[in-house]
Amino acid sequence: MGSTEVVELASELVRTETINLPGDEARAARVLAARLEAAGFDVVAHELDGPERTSLVARWAGSDADAPALCLTGHLDTVPLGGSDWARDPLGGEIDGDRPHGRGTSDMKAGVAAIVVAAKRVAALGRGRAGLELVLCAGEETGCDGALALAQAHGALGRCGALLVAEPTTNYPCVAHKGVVWLDMLADGRTAHGSMPHLGENAVHKLARAIVALDGFAFDAEAHPLLGEPTLNVGTVNGGININSVPDRARAGLDVRTVPGLDADAVAAQLRAAAGDEVRIETRLALDPVDTDPGDEWVRDVFAVMGPLAGDDAVEPRGLAYFTDACALVPAYGTPPAIVCGPGDADQAHKTDESCSVAALEAAAEGFFEVARRWCGL
Repeated sequence: MGSTEVVELASELVRTETINLPGDEARAARVLAARLEAAGFDVVAHELDGPERTSLVARWAGSDADAPALCLTGHLDTVPLGGSDWARDPLGGEIDGDRPHGRGTSDMKAGVAAIVVAAKRVAALGRGRAGLELVLCAGEETGCDGALALAQAHGALGRCGALLVAEPTTNYPCVAHKGVVWLDMLADGRTAHGSMPHLGENAVHKLARAIVALDGFAFDAEAHPLLGEPTLNVGTVNGGININSVPDRARAGLDVRTVPGLDADAVAAQLRAAAGDEVRIETRLALDPVDTDPGDEWVRDVFAVMGPLAGDDAVEPRGLAYFTDACALVPAYGTPPAIVCGPGDADQAHKTDESCSVAALEAAAEGFFEVARRWCGL
């Protein structure tokens, strides 16, 4: 079976290492910018913390200056490979049967490839009434850094009336996803020699008591019909500098996934009350959930296109537990309707031996083309 353009591009992106940290998203940005510029797009690169951290904004203008564009978005970075051995080269982009393999195939270089190929096909049809804006971000995996920088940079983003995020959903259109609040829980103590712990004040003990107090913690928040309840995970714990000293500092990283009605201030307040006064809690990142009306006209149109590609059951609105760059982009665009829909498999994201489906990838490119063609009026 010969590879199609979208499969070849996805494999090329997998071979283009953009592991975050350090990121090096400029490598992938150069590959994509060349293709989009050749197709007639106006492409602007935006640096994030140096020239090797690059986001792209590519525009195909419509004939009506008053018609808002459709934003198609994805991120260029991937998570690290992890400590386990891979069965195949994780940066090889190898295709075995119906599945390309490698880091980023599902999350989310397949989605980015589908966006770019679909957008090029739309541009080849000419100028429609409305245009397209492709936003390809650096730094998503560390907290939407690139998208937030674009949102805060004057003039970086245009005017868009809807947003499609090609994160992994096996092509099922999802209308909501949780927000995120990352917090640091910190304990202070007093250092002393490890042989005389009674002379010190152990910060690790303080932090440990607070962590135990949060075991089984439930937020005072109403469950969302699509997103369920908010969650709390203690993701990291660090304390002390050397084994033979009483530690005077300890830190835990808390990952909270929020639902509408629970904001970052309420998250911090509830955690402080539960953790006790031996620790302090500081907010590191706060991004609101995304929640789009399933009855929106454009949402129904996307379901009409993507539903048959995702399977017969793709008719009911769904939400996602993870967050996406839509957290940053939706507010920046003035809260247009947003859908998360992409060819990757969510259960493959961040895993050893990550892969995705060729059939789903090709279907996404076709579906995105149809969604974008309709928006542009072509």
